[in-house]
Amino acid sequence: MVSGGVPFPMLSDAGGKIGAIYGVYDEAAGADIRGRFIIDPDFVIRAMEVLTPEVGRNPEELIRQIKAFQHVHATGEVTPSGWQPGQTTLTPGPALVGKVWEVWKP
Repeated sequence: MVSGGVPFPMLSDAGGKIGAIYGVYDEAAGADIRGRFIIDPDFVIRAMEVLTPEVGRNPEELIRQIKAFQHVHATGEVTPSGWQPGQTTLTPGPALVGKVWEVWKP
């Protein structure tokens, strides 16, 4: 566990330099708006969410998405909407096109 109880890396961007790169820095307010980015081990952005300050983020959904991306990376399978560890996954390929709902039975 990382200091502060957060089990994954987080950072602060007091000067707005990183926020400007990712398009979430509000220059008028002098602060980043709510931005969340999931970046894989190869430094590829896999997911992003940007919200204005009035609406909070969902940490449970963030953790679900991280677990799904980890599963996809490890297995090559794909995860349907709302997937949780242990649930049915899909094997991508031409045979699946247009038949997801026949194959995936939640």
